[in-house]
Amino acid sequence: MSALAADYTMQTVLIYDTDGNHLITTYVIMHEKDTKQIIVETLPDSLKLNNSCKVMILSAPVPVEFDGKIKRLGNGLCIAMFQGQERDGRSSERYSIKTPAQISTLIVDGTQHQIQTPINVTLMNISTTGLRFRAPFYSFEVGDQFQMDFSVGTNQKKVVVKVVNNVDNGSESSDYGCRFITVQ
Repeated sequence: MSALAADYTMQTVLIYDTDGNHLITTYVIMHEKDTKQIIVETLPDSLKLNNSCKVMILSAPVPVEFDGKIKRLGNGLCIAMFQGQERDGRSSERYSIKTPAQISTLIVDGTQHQIQTPINVTLMNISTTGLRFRAPFYSFEVGDQFQMDFSVGTNQKKVVVKVVNNVDNGSESSDYGCRFITVQ
């Protein structure tokens, strides 16, 4: 089944302009699969109609990304969706999200270990394949797996990720690139 054929009703959606600037986080109230359009809740009048946009739907098991065109429809907003192009050698564009998150469970050899005091981190960006977060004073290694909890709009998300790279920002923090294993 193609990504356009899946049902995204009631899923969280992040809408960005074509330069990757976050416009709004909302949710899908209706998905018209036959016309490849999603209808999202009422949005501010400041959004420009007929503009192209980038759409990321935080759906299980992994998020999906589409290019789109913004249209008004009654009290909601209609976005016509079409498959995006590969950009800069990446099949998935990164979108800035900068929101608090918590690492609540470590996964070692397939066994989950609940952390007594969750680790507070900052989610820096997200794509359809993974995310990047910033953690002060913690050291994760490539290959580490854990569950991360965060809110997008009014929806709480739980993701299981695997660290695929890390960047030391100095003595105060490090950034970690992670690949999604599951999204809830």
